[in-house]
Amino acid sequence: MTDILDDLAWRGLIAQSTDLDALRASMAKGPITVYSGFDPTAASLHVGHFVPLLTLRRLQLAGHQPIGLVGGATGLIGDPSGRNSERSLNSSEVVAGWVERLRAQVGRFLDFDAQPNAALMVSNLDWTAELSAIDFLRDIGKHFPVNRMLARESVAARLAGEGLSYTEFSYQILQANDYLELYRRHGCSLQIGGSDQWGNITAGADLVRRIEGAHVHALTLPLITKADGTKFGKSAGGALWLDPAMTSPYAFYQYFLNADDRDVIHYLKVFTFRTREEIEELEKAVAERPFARQAQRTLAEDLTELLHGKAELDAVVAASKALFGQGSLDELPVATLEAALAEVPRAKVHELGASLADLMAESGLVESKSAARRAIKEGGAYLNNVKITDEAYAPTSDELLQGRFLVLRRGKKSIGGVVVG
Repeated sequence: MTDILDDLAWRGLIAQSTDLDALRASMAKGPITVYSGFDPTAASLHVGHFVPLLTLRRLQLAGHQPIGLVGGATGLIGDPSGRNSERSLNSSEVVAGWVERLRAQVGRFLDFDAQPNAALMVSNLDWTAELSAIDFLRDIGKHFPVNRMLARESVAARLAGEGLSYTEFSYQILQANDYLELYRRHGCSLQIGGSDQWGNITAGADLVRRIEGAHVHALTLPLITKADGTKFGKSAGGALWLDPAMTSPYAFYQYFLNADDRDVIHYLKVFTFRTREEIEELEKAVAERPFARQAQRTLAEDLTELLHGKAELDAVVAASKALFGQGSLDELPVATLEAALAEVPRAKVHELGASLADLMAESGLVESKSAARRAIKEGGAYLNNVKITDEAYAPTSDELLQGRFLVLRRGKKSIGGVVVG
């Protein structure tokens, strides 16, 4: 079971650790219990949460017991880490609704039937709600030296800027108390999280040591970055969410299909369960045949199937092929077609009547009507994958896909769309 730490290191998934050798020795004695927390700050987790989620899964596959903690209590407070201003507080009703949504998302990646290391799901509201202010201050707060709290990077950064409320200042104490409770209730001896959580996680390990006299472990995972300097997990439509109603499976698939050659091998290590040998073969493919984009397709397919299932993967692959003339557009479901066209330049019209050239220009597929007419004249314009050579051609309602959509294409790679209604 100690091989899991070597695997995590190879995948670039270890940023900081309290004592990696001690953790390795603890794992060598038998399975340990590990947790990671997810605060309900939105109606869905985003793709950045994949890193701790999949790391919990890797640890469970290696024989250890994972605990997924959803912050029913800490979500009401707000973590100051990584923020330069005070977080807006959501109502308890909103947070409670988000807790249930996140429970379902976290639960998809853990095995609650595995024996003897079945996963657990908890909410920190279960023990925090019954904690009085006096007990919180006397039993927990007295173990936190203020000078050490002020020195934490997330706190120091805020104090140097807009300041920090006592509410958010208390967040690290609440998170530390979670570690203490999980140690007491389930013997949890490892907490993992993003590297921006290092101060909060080590505060929990220190609290367990101070109160219980036990030495537990902390391990952080690196925050994923992109080689071009842009933020990982951000698409043209905003954050990449795990909820298909907030980020469609098609958009999710396309994001990873378009991964930069400089990033794709790193992503394969971090986000997939491919073996070292498989990833090394894909790395060779990137170096020798980058135009084939084999690594990107593997990444996009593995992640889309993992999150959304085989049926959705098949649908988005079919849509991707059909849009570029390699399949039937007529067979695409409404939701998939709508999601696909949401990712390309498109025009919205109340009714048909305009020429194809006008629609190509209005959608933004070409820069002007004259450019559209030129593309049509040169044989590079397609309507629903049918080549159009008449510069005056105007689509009719009979050509609408699912009664609402037209797919425009210029050449082999440039896609646009028209939505009617």
